[in-house]
Amino acid sequence: MPRVFLIVLDSFGIGEMPDADRFGDVGANTIRSCASDPGFIVPNMKRLGLMNIDGVDLPDKEDAPEGAFARLAERSNGKDTTIGHWEIAGIYSPNALPTYPNGFPDEVIDEFKSLTGRGVLCNKPYSGTVVINEYGDEHMRTGDLIVYTSADSVFQIAAHEDIVPVEQLYEYCRMAREMLKGEHAVGRVIARPFIGTSGAYTRTPRRHDFSLLPPSVTMLDQIKEAGMDVISVGKIYDIFAGKGITESNPTTGNPDGIDKTLAIMDRDFNGICFTNLVDTDMIYGHRRDIPGYAGALSYFDEKLPLMLDKMREDDYLMITADHGCDPGFTKSTDHTREYIPFLMTGSKVKPGSRGTRTTFADIGATVLDIFGITPGFTGTSML
Repeated sequence: MPRVFLIVLDSFGIGEMPDADRFGDVGANTIRSCASDPGFIVPNMKRLGLMNIDGVDLPDKEDAPEGAFARLAERSNGKDTTIGHWEIAGIYSPNALPTYPNGFPDEVIDEFKSLTGRGVLCNKPYSGTVVINEYGDEHMRTGDLIVYTSADSVFQIAAHEDIVPVEQLYEYCRMAREMLKGEHAVGRVIARPFIGTSGAYTRTPRRHDFSLLPPSVTMLDQIKEAGMDVISVGKIYDIFAGKGITESNPTTGNPDGIDKTLAIMDRDFNGICFTNLVDTDMIYGHRRDIPGYAGALSYFDEKLPLMLDKMREDDYLMITADHGCDPGFTKSTDHTREYIPFLMTGSKVKPGSRGTRTTFADIGATVLDIFGITPGFTGTSML
């Protein structure tokens, strides 16, 4: 039986979409910004066809790419992690999830304070690394929770691990997740624990996302219902709120996620291993760190031959993204509305272009086609 390894290089966009002006993202191009850095060294993805994808205006195109490749447009009305992953798995979201450019309304904050018995600091869109250093001292003194958001549909709660134990922070997030429904149904409530002392606070890897339950059937549900394995690596479990997943493997960053994926490739299982490598987005994209982003892509590419060596006769390896987060974009530090790449390889994969696709859901349709399952959503296989 075939196994599918689907890897999301979080935020690795390949150029603005035609409607980028609606999102304030005209000119965004994550891959171009990364390629401007000498640390961008990705020969293995190039061999699979990365530079041959529609619209990728960079040198070093392959005369005969070894993989299948495509450019995918996002049909949903958004550019965030939740909507992007949901569309990959078959859910089209015509309505954007709520965002709060001026902070959360009083009724939301007042209810949250009542539920937790703690005060609230900040309540504004903020950089996660900046907010803990600007509000960390007051948090340490008062025990009030640092609540902030971004351009994404998120309710983030930061707390020092010495003031609020991590499990207690998770419980506060569960309270917020239960509270944020209806018009305030944000995509994710995120626990952001940190450590350190005044002037030197740092976030820990014990972040945890509490997502909305996917509103309709996904490829994960269909694979699970067919009696097969759905193994998540990284924040995939959180993004789908556990729905349709049979095994979860949390990670501490990209190297750990790659190592866990490699270990799973040595196992016998029947189904899909779905991996998210978050560092490109969380550590480098939002912080507009071009060398860091380029280096993270190069590190993945360096490990890619190890994955290819572990593939079996019936295996498929897919590499994609969920949105953009151009580290060279100067208009904001948020996600960018971009096309995403798709690379696929395996002994049964016919190399060559699959053109420009109209929805990320073609990935989910392709996965289900491999398993002989008819998609319960709109999408076209790229086999």
